[in-house]
Amino acid sequence: MTKQEQLVEYHIQDITEYIVMDLNIEYDKAMQLFYNSQTFDKLTDIETGLYLESSAYVYGIFQDERNFERLIQAEI
Repeated sequence: MTKQEQLVEYHIQDITEYIVMDLNIEYDKAMQLFYNSQTFDKLTDIETGLYLESSAYVYGIFQDERNFERLIQAEI
């Protein structure tokens, strides 16, 4: 397993736990929710570099995706 793949796995674990706590749902349902998101697709695409961000940052993107029903890219 490469370092990038390890970082992705750590993010997946962290974000799944955030979902469990915030939505008060079972771990497997939280995993399914995240795995079916566009945020997950971007996180697992090493080319995006999203895996280099913090888990909290990626979770924020996931929350925005759920709230707006699509990925939102904020421009600074």
